[in-house]
Amino acid sequence: MGADIKSLRTRIKSVNSTLHLTRAMGLVASSKIRRATERMLHGRDYAAALTQVLGLLTASPECARSPYMRQSGDGRTRLIVIAGDRGLAGGYNANVFRTVREYPDAQIIPIGKKACERYHGEMRLCEHLDSRAAYDLAVELCRDFAAGEYDRLGILYTRYVSMMSQQPEILWVLPLTREEPASPAAVLFEPDESTILQTAVPEYVTGRIMAAVRESYASEVVARRMAMDSAGKNATEMIADLQLEYNRARQGSITQEITEIVAGANA
Repeated sequence: MGADIKSLRTRIKSVNSTLHLTRAMGLVASSKIRRATERMLHGRDYAAALTQVLGLLTASPECARSPYMRQSGDGRTRLIVIAGDRGLAGGYNANVFRTVREYPDAQIIPIGKKACERYHGEMRLCEHLDSRAAYDLAVELCRDFAAGEYDRLGILYTRYVSMMSQQPEILWVLPLTREEPASPAAVLFEPDESTILQTAVPEYVTGRIMAAVRESYASEVVARRMAMDSAGKNATEMIADLQLEYNRARQGSITQEITEIVAGANA
């Protein structure tokens, strides 16, 4: 009986430590949510503006011969995989890696500590990735695509739907596709559409990378907040159950001691 009480006391202490940890991590995640979602929304707006400009350019006949509009089927694929910088975020990282398995022949370019560790790439952290690093990566990717070293470029990121839902998705960035404008646009490009397209594509890829990283990071901190809330609730319930079991064991031990004393007095 004494051993059971000691074991229960140890388990209660251990679960209580876990509860304090989950609460602390939940508070840290909560403190980052607002800034992360603000940056995500700014990234979405910037990417949408770039996409609008690219739509005007690709609709121009002069851009049809651009190497960035080369259609080569679904051959050699490069996939930018954005995962979390840390764990303890529910199924966030696992969902990303599960999606990667659908493209076994893709060349992986990881972003996020967990992705870099898994795919042995250059360390790039989501939380601290700046536009300069994203631009350097975009220039390299655009140069290789124009040289024909691969056939399509995708970004695997996690789309923020709501506090309760984040979904991994792939955004195909290259090759560019020609879009018919909804209405004629009186836009004059100088010196010409083809030259502007060559300059704009690396900026477009940079914007898409940054927007995807910011959206993934917002999804990560929200997923961690929800996971820590769930873990904290489970730990609280476990402590209550263990405390009840401990009280019963303690009561049983006291009853047994009283019985032994009474039996000894009557002997």
